[in-house]
Amino acid sequence: MNWPTVIVLIVLHAGAVAALFHFSWAALGVAAALYWMTICWGISMGYHRLHTHRSYKAPLWMEHFFAVCGSLTLEGGPIFWVATHRIHHQKSDQPGDPHSPRDGAWWAHLGWMLVGPADHFDTKRMSKYAPDLAKDPFYVWLNNWHWLPLVVLSVLLYAVGGWPFLLWGTFVRVTVGLHATWLVNSATHLWGGRRFATRDDSRNNWWVALMTFGEGWHNNHHAHPVSARHGLAWYEFDPSFLQIKLLEKLGIAQSVKVARLDEELPVEKAA
Repeated sequence: MNWPTVIVLIVLHAGAVAALFHFSWAALGVAAALYWMTICWGISMGYHRLHTHRSYKAPLWMEHFFAVCGSLTLEGGPIFWVATHRIHHQKSDQPGDPHSPRDGAWWAHLGWMLVGPADHFDTKRMSKYAPDLAKDPFYVWLNNWHWLPLVVLSVLLYAVGGWPFLLWGTFVRVTVGLHATWLVNSATHLWGGRRFATRDDSRNNWWVALMTFGEGWHNNHHAHPVSARHGLAWYEFDPSFLQIKLLEKLGIAQSVKVARLDEELPVEKAA
């Protein structure tokens, strides 16, 4: 067992339960705003679509800002996250995939992080899979100290709003965000429709998409991994892509890659 990870997750979930006894609307609002900033900007637009797949270009200051937002999720630093996801795409639902439901739904959702070495601290080894990020000293520093921004934020939350802000802005927000991201690893390889005949089990799952700002359109993504747009049909709500398009209109984002419904792969009847 990876006991440091196990203990941190137990503390997070305990704090999330304790937050129910310290509710305030202001604290809920802070948690919601931070959830948007960390899961949408940090994970979806940052770690995933920008840092991992380079589906669009952004100024370096925005890349770094999104990376800090991503670190606030407690999902590891940018080099670890990018490396793990690139391995997932290379070996999706095959031997070597870090979190395939073919090894068990619980394993895909959470179990893969609870055993073995804590790879999020092994910057040198994970850099082999993210050499582009490893060239930037800022990403190396953030990967080594990925927990530090969350500690600083937690201190500020407590200073401003006491226990309600801390419990909701850190413990509830991080716990919900973790499970939302984990559902992309587990649920979107188990339940939903398959538009494209990919070589893996990826599926489009609308309720995971709602929780993750468009990440649940996972079969679309595996069919077109470098596309900044995951919700390819008009009814597939993809807030992250809408914000990337807004950045493009403002002249901040460039070279935005967008796939089409009929591009490259044959259409497979939805399951």
